[in-house]
Amino acid sequence: MNDGKDNIQLSAVEDHDGILTIRGGGARRDWNGIHYKQGMSAKNVGTTKLSANIATIPPGGVAYAHIHVGFEVILYIVEGKVRHEFGPGLKQVVENEAGDFIYI
Repeated sequence: MNDGKDNIQLSAVEDHDGILTIRGGGARRDWNGIHYKQGMSAKNVGTTKLSANIATIPPGGVAYAHIHVGFEVILYIVEGKVRHEFGPGLKQVVENEAGDFIYI
């Protein structure tokens, strides 16, 4: 089953007595300039405040300012660099690079 809106394949989640698995990263979707493999969130595994995904931002790509309502995200930068502009007027900046973890 696919929810259509986010290209989330609910049938991709295997439940082994409480250990939930998505093999091979599941389906792919694009949102806000970012390419995602299906991850785990409230939409498919029932987590209440955490979202875990694999995301790829193309070189020079931009993920436009947005907010996370009701959930937290932990990012790990595998390759390259990322610049977060945030806060009032997007005037605060932090830059991260390969090997960094980010918690939002």
